[in-house]
Amino acid sequence: MKTYLALIAATALVLSACGGEKPAEPAKPAAEASANTATATATASASDAAPAAAASGNTATAGGECAVTVNSDDKMTFDTKEINVKSSCKDFTITLKHTGTMPKAGMGHNMVITKASDKDGVMADGSAAGAEKDYLKPDDARVIATTKLIGGGESDTITFPVSKLAKGESYAFFCSFPGHASLMTGKVNLVD
Repeated sequence: MKTYLALIAATALVLSACGGEKPAEPAKPAAEASANTATATATASASDAAPAAAASGNTATAGGECAVTVNSDDKMTFDTKEINVKSSCKDFTITLKHTGTMPKAGMGHNMVITKASDKDGVMADGSAAGAEKDYLKPDDARVIATTKLIGGGESDTITFPVSKLAKGESYAFFCSFPGHASLMTGKVNLVD
């Protein structure tokens, strides 16, 4: 019961720090809006990816054919909603950057990858595990890959075998910090 009350209090604190609502964003030109909602597809070579990402306005940067960088911030957002993993990759690397300034105790983020059907159970068990375990149940077999919990200005990189993903299965990525997954979630797609 004490853990439950502490989680509710922490969630209320986080929401109050964020103003409780996400402010409306001004309308963007169609080309810019399209670029910002584009997926973080790692299909270009490392030398071609950075100029293409900079030109498109998409802040998720492909780091090569088998790697991607995803940014998170103090507004509880990831800068992408989809990560495409090429089936030809042996391993896939994701770098998570926290571009905000708030410490991880108040606005920590991680990136957890699971089957979409396992997401809710992993989040529930993670809340019970607490901050000292990065809001993840230790050795949870449902977790395909995860970064550690990071605060403003920090980053973490994970590499996982692509063989952990199967064609036809639905996968999700999300932040397991309590309350964050309502905004910080997306799809992981295995593509050719």
